[in-house]
Order: sequence, then C-alpha cells, then structure tokens
Amino acid sequence: MSKEVLLVAGTRPEALKIAPVAIALRGHPGLRPTIVHSGQHSGMVEQALCAFDLVPDVRLDVPRSTGTQAELVSRLLPEFDAVLEEREPAVTLVQGDTTTTLAAALASYWRGIPVAHLEAGLRTGDLYGPFPEEGNRQMISRITSLHLAPTDDAANALNSECLPDSHIVVTGNTVVDAVQRVASADLPASSADVVALERTLDATGGRLMLVTVHRRESWGRPLMRVLNAVRAIADRHPDLHVMIPAHPNPGVREQVVSHLGGHERVVITDPLDYPDLVRVLKRASLVLTDSGGIQEEAPTFGVPVLVLRETTERMLAVDAGCAWLVGTDTTRILAEAGWVLGSRLRLPLGRNPFGDGRAAVRVCSALERLAGLPTALPRREPYATLVGVGSR
Repeated sequence: MSKEVLLVAGTRPEALKIAPVAIALRGHPGLRPTIVHSGQHSGMVEQALCAFDLVPDVRLDVPRSTGTQAELVSRLLPEFDAVLEEREPAVTLVQGDTTTTLAAALASYWRGIPVAHLEAGLRTGDLYGPFPEEGNRQMISRITSLHLAPTDDAANALNSECLPDSHIVVTGNTVVDAVQRVASADLPASSADVVALERTLDATGGRLMLVTVHRRESWGRPLMRVLNAVRAIADRHPDLHVMIPAHPNPGVREQVVSHLGGHERVVITDPLDYPDLVRVLKRASLVLTDSGGIQEEAPTFGVPVLVLRETTERMLAVDAGCAWLVGTDTTRILAEAGWVLGSRLRLPLGRNPFGDGRAAVRVCSALERLAGLPTALPRREPYATLVGVGSR
C-alpha cells in the first residue's frame, strides 16, 4: 500500500515549486501525493497549479479579518492539525518560508510526522531582511527531518548551523523544472495586456522591461524610489516598453498607478498567470524585481536581473553574473539599468545556476528514503557533480 505525502502550498510561489514534485510522484509505486491548499492566498494557488493541470486535493478554511501574521498562524494550526489527524501522512513536504510553511511544519512536528523542507538553507543572516521570511525559514530548519537544499551554498549554510549532513540533500531548485516545462509548452498568451504588448513589440521592434515589486520592506518610500527610477528609465530609452504586474495590495497598486499610470510605454496589469509571466520573462531585455522566484527563473532565458533589495538569499545568481544587487536607490538603479540596456547585454542560455530541470526527480528519491522505501541515489551527492555548475 502506498504512503501519502502531503504537499503544502498557500502562495503562488509555493504552488509553482511543489507542482513538479506532484507530477514526479504521479504513478509512483510507493508514494502518493496529496496537495493541500492552506488558503493563505485564495485563487493564486489554483491559478499556479492550473498551469500544470493540477488542482488542490484539500483546501483549508482560514477566514481572516485583521490580516496579521498572528491571526493567520492561529487559524492555520488547528486546520493543519485536523488534516494530519485524519490522513496520517508518512511525510509533510513544505516549501520555502511563508506563514503557511511555518504552520504546516509546526503542526506536523507536534504530531511526530517527518517534515521535508523544499528549498531549505536559504539565508541572508538578517532576521528582518526579508521579514518575516528569514525568521520563518530558520525556525523551520530546527524541526525539519529532511532538508532539500536547492544549491551547494544552501547546504553549506545548513551545515554551518550544525544540522546533520545526513539529513541534507542537494537537489537543484524545482522552479527550474517548472519554468522549463511551461516554456516548452509555449501556450498562447491569455492576458489581453500581454497580447497587446506583444503586438506592439512585434510591430515596432521595441524592447521590454519587466518590473515586479511586492515585498513588505519595499512598500512606501522604497517603492516610490523604484517607481521614480522606472519612469526615468522608460523616458531615457524610447524603444523600451515596461510591464508591471501590480501587487494586489490596494495601497501598493494605488502607488504604482498614481506614479506610472498614463505613461504611454508603461503597462500596469493584474498579476499574470504563470504561462503569461514566462512569456514576458522570455522576451524581456531586463528585469527589475524583489522576487526570489524571478531571480531563479530569469537565468534560464539569459535575462539580466537587477535585484531591488539590499541583501539576497540567492547570491548564487549574483556570483554567476546573472543578477546585480541594486537596492531601492534611484540613482543606482538608473546607472545599472542604463549599462545593461546600453550594452544590450544578454546572458548565455542553458546555464541556470539554480538547476538543470531534474530537481523533482532528486526530491522524490529523497522522499523515498524518508518514508522508508528503497532508493538508489546516495544521500548527499554534491549538486555541482550532478549538474556541473561550479564546485563546493
């Protein structure tokens, strides 16, 4: 009889990164995947999973009124606990560093259910940057049975915290699996904004800059500095068109619209379906972002990234020459963007430092071991050996 693995997602990035694992577990003789949607971001998880022909198997009911982290945790914990009591899974797989991830890991730990942490070991060393993600992932690591580190650097960070090497497996990042799968499908654009922008670019030979800003620490004055830079970049490069999928937070969206709305070459749109985002990313000449996922996805297409943060837990992209840390300083953003656009910089294709598109296969092998099934893959094989992206 197969053993159940709960794959937990509450946000769009989580859904994108568990999707390749769910697909890899389909038809597995010893493990069966169950996707649990925490309800943290209603609608976004379903949208992301749809790109892979997946749907949640279980959805939690977490109504909220204040929107605080404390309220969300207090709602999630009993909901997760009830699911665990009913289903008695062999493993709970959580992803990343959100409130959903923390709550699911805690509930599983308290019930003695092994926790597998996908994308383990990311660190900035600053508990308030990013907040609350850095604190969440450090806490999760203390109660995790299996650390699925995306890179050697992440594994080294876990080792430095005295976590057992035998509990760490370097897999690559499943987001590379996801982006490769969606890109190869080459689905037509579903967003009218994307369709119209592609027509304009085809007709004019113009270039595209993608901008995404969503982190809490960017809201307010830092976001205004970024928007000032975006407007100045667009004004200095007449062939450049800008697409900004605006964050659904009303205050953030209002700030973006009030500052950039009406610019003839700036398109402000709702959050894009993942296939549409991949289409835009493939076509972009430059990306400005504070998103961790896009830092990992862009190298697949050779797109330079300016990271709108002071620190990043994805220094591998910076070290590989795929991304540059610029913070939210208007002058610095202008300078770096001017250099990239002026030189028409494009990075080599097929050299994504975060993975080779086979991370989900390695994750499944590690889950087999955790669940007590036989497997042939060694417990800790250096990722550099597996995919040839540097050495430890």
